Amino acid sequence: SSMVFKRGSVGAKGPRAYPPHQLHHQMPVLLIQDKRRRGQLAALSIAAVVIIVGVPLWWRTTETYRAWLPVSQIKDLAKLQLHLSADVEVVFARGTVTPEQQKKVPLTQTQDEEHTVDGDLLMQFMILRYETKYRTATIMEEDALKKPTAADLSLHMLSESPCGSLVVYVIPESSSLLPEDVNVYIGQRRTALVRISAQMRVGKTLEQLLAQLEPQIKQVLQVMSFSHTDITVALSDRVRFRPGNKESIADSMRAFKSSPGYEITFSLLNPDPKSHQLHWDIEGAVQTYIQPLLTKLSPLANFSMDSQTLYYTMLGVTPRFDSSFEAYTLNADSLAHVINPVEARLGSNAASSNPVLNFLLYVPDIRHSPLYIHDHRKQEVPSNAFHSPRWGGIMVYNVNGFYGSETEFPVHVNINMAKVMGVFLAQLRLLLGVQSLSPPPGFLVAPCGSTGLADWELDRLMWSRSVENIATATTTITSLAQLLDQIGNIVINDNIAQQVSSAVTSLQLAMAELEVGNLGFALQYSKEAILASEKAFFDPSLLHLLYFPDDQKFAIYIPLFLPMCVPILLSMLKIVSEARQRRREKQAKKE
Repeated sequence: SSMVFKRGSVGAKGPRAYPPHQLHHQMPVLLIQDKRRRGQLAALSIAAVVIIVGVPLWWRTTETYRAWLPVSQIKDLAKLQLHLSADVEVVFARGTVTPEQQKKVPLTQTQDEEHTVDGDLLMQFMILRYETKYRTATIMEEDALKKPTAADLSLHMLSESPCGSLVVYVIPESSSLLPEDVNVYIGQRRTALVRISAQMRVGKTLEQLLAQLEPQIKQVLQVMSFSHTDITVALSDRVRFRPGNKESIADSMRAFKSSPGYEITFSLLNPDPKSHQLHWDIEGAVQTYIQPLLTKLSPLANFSMDSQTLYYTMLGVTPRFDSSFEAYTLNADSLAHVINPVEARLGSNAASSNPVLNFLLYVPDIRHSPLYIHDHRKQEVPSNAFHSPRWGGIMVYNVNGFYGSETEFPVHVNINMAKVMGVFLAQLRLLLGVQSLSPPPGFLVAPCGSTGLADWELDRLMWSRSVENIATATTTITSLAQLLDQIGNIVINDNIAQQVSSAVTSLQLAMAELEVGNLGFALQYSKEAILASEKAFFDPSLLHLLYFPDDQKFAIYIPLFLPMCVPILLSMLKIVSEARQRRREKQAKKE
């Protein structure tokens, strides 16, 4: 017999055949699964592209550019000590040392003085070093010491002492170079003469002689070179003064702070032009009296000068008539109210950011003439002038001597510029930081000469300015580094990094030059440091993203990324939930 197999029967071999009604229900399920699989792949692809490509690209393109800064070197600046070193040469003239003492010369000694700084300073202490070299005078120096009138100039030309150094000549008691009541003479250059008595050298060793001579040499250094007080005054904005340093406080508050340049303005105030026709040769007076001083101060800063004449400009205070003096007077208490009304008429140089030194010559009107300034003790001020710290000076110039019984107005007055510039020159010295020292007993200080400034006074000012510049630049750079470290939104461009690196390098060089006593190079490097640090700190590019906090970032980015991220996140969550559901179904079937 034969067996007949029908399609779809149980014993048939080959692909399983489904009835038509089962195929009708299976096709939509397959299409749905295929579409779902494609959707999952699309969501995964989009998520992968966003994570792998989009996020890094967005992060890179929106990253705040921050150039490299020498942070470690800036931190090291706070740990550096401030070393100041000065070379001192002590020269023994003939008759000041015995033959036995002379055998041990030349000799070199180094003296270090360590001082702590009382204040919130980056440099907590400083070391002042004096390297003293002892030798005997040469034949040419002996000849120069025999010329009382030209000894200072001759010795200066022979020694050629560099900036910041000193030469002290020890002369015998019998020398005629100094008056009898003078033991120490300080010249206009960098030389000094010290008289030694015969009792100090006879029967003593060289070490004993130097020990007895040391107090006088130390006094000379306190006058002619830097001292702890000078450095403290230079750091006046960053240290706390002790109660006893009233003179130091006054000096620090009077002088202008260090600056790359200064503007000097001379103003003639004529409140009564109908009565006074004033003539002043300000250009010639400046060239004669002021310009030599400014030329000598050129290593410190650049100076520019101008002049003006203001009419109908009155003082802010009405003078009072004093019958005992038969003149009008201005008391010391009222001087503070004089400046503000006058300053409003002076104008300002808006094109320059340098400090302005104002020097005013006031000629009283005929109704308040003569006019004299009185001090706190009701005594007349000899110069008839006063100065205001870190502002300038005012001089009252009376012209009542030109009046007569038959005087015709306006009176033509030629102002005595020598008298006026003598007062302004003294005020200018004080305002620029040239300290007016009272020498110890037995000291004789030579006049500063035609330049208005002795060489050793310039050195003292250069020491102070170098230290002040270093402290200011160090504070500026460390403050900038802290600011940039705390606020990560600030863009640090390459030019900012270059200025910071230049300032750090100049600071290191300035402190190294101070340590070896090269005052000229130290001042130059300190000026470069403060210019670079100020330029970096006040660069406008540092403010672009300074006030751009995180909440503003979210407010900007959420409308952009939320519409795109929500569908992707929902798709990913759905894929994860479906995968978990399939895993649970498989586990259920196995059980």
